Amino acid sequence: MNQISINKSFTGNQLKFSHQSDVLNCEMIFSVYLPPQAEEKSVPLIYWLSGLTCTDDNFVQKAGAQRYAAETGVAIICPDTSPRGKGIPDDPEGAYDFGLGAGFYVNATQQPWVEHYQMYSYITEELPSVLAASELPLQTTNASIMGHSMGGHGALTIALKNPGKFKSVSAFSPICSPLNCPWGEKALGNYLGSDKKNWAEYDSCALIAKAKEKLSILVDQGDADNFLVEQLKPELLKAACEKAGHPLTLRVQPGYDHSYFFIASFIGDHIHYHADFLK
Repeated sequence: MNQISINKSFTGNQLKFSHQSDVLNCEMIFSVYLPPQAEEKSVPLIYWLSGLTCTDDNFVQKAGAQRYAAETGVAIICPDTSPRGKGIPDDPEGAYDFGLGAGFYVNATQQPWVEHYQMYSYITEELPSVLAASELPLQTTNASIMGHSMGGHGALTIALKNPGKFKSVSAFSPICSPLNCPWGEKALGNYLGSDKKNWAEYDSCALIAKAKEKLSILVDQGDADNFLVEQLKPELLKAACEKAGHPLTLRVQPGYDHSYFFIASFIGDHIHYHADFLK
């Protein structure tokens, strides 16, 4: 780990690091907010997974999460959304919804993506190992996970596929069923191939039906979100949870869109929600 920057925030520290990822075969950047309590003891952590086109900076600079992390004594880990750098393949047409900035938190199996696009393993295995081996005062086995849009999809699927690894999970405006929306069809079709049985391994609604752990899910969704009907489909997640008896709190927030104005309005609720499980 190489420290890139440090900024004081709410008496804690916002840090940015780089490291060479063996899983993604490139240099990766991630950010860590350490609350003031970390000066005296190790602290639990929350992973934040960002959405399409984002880097770690979007959440760090726009969400206003540091205040609430400082209040509750939790660290926040913000990885990037895809591998990056020279030689990393991108969408052939330069579209925003696939390739760079759009790793979808899956392990690609198809060429030319398989060599670098292993974001699922990076989030679930390599990054936690990097943090555990560092000198950062983190309780790396006492963790929760949350995310937005593509990152909401990532947070939900990763939590569902890894029982016991996270204390809680939440999402803002998640892509609830990549099997049933254009973003998902494009990304999973390219990363995983044409067999939709493989797609189901990264679809929250499909995973709910066979979840071994009934981890309570908190979702906030704005009803003025321009992606709501075509891409996000929270009604499918609600139906899947009701059928499986899986605990879900789905809050539809009137007038809110898909932006970080929405996230900043409710991020305090999510951090306090996770902090209660991480005590």
